[in-house]
Amino acid sequence: MAVAAAVCGAQGAVLAAVGAVILVLAIVGDPGDLTQAIGGSVTLLALAVVPLVAGHGLWRLRRWSRGPGVMAQLLALPIAFTLLGSGGGWVLAALPLAASALLVLGCLLSPTATEALGVGPRSA
Repeated sequence: MAVAAAVCGAQGAVLAAVGAVILVLAIVGDPGDLTQAIGGSVTLLALAVVPLVAGHGLWRLRRWSRGPGVMAQLLALPIAFTLLGSGGGWVLAALPLAASALLVLGCLLSPTATEALGVGPRSA
């Protein structure tokens, strides 16, 4: 569970950092479209909340945290696939994103995790 929590936290931190950098560059630089740059950065900052909250909940073994954790990873996989198809330097972002999403999904869907979080089938 600690691995899933740490990776979710790292994913959220990276999203927040990229969103913050884009926002700063939009404010101090000369973006082609200021509205689009600010909108994109705010979107990334908002999306960063999900894996950060999930990571915190997983670290504390909170039952509710599994859903947002799985959701964040299921969203990350098509994004990674899209980045992979873009080629160039985006492949360097796609591979760790896909690997981390698969790692967290494996952790969260394992019988050990379901037992630790108390979300598995209950015996009568």
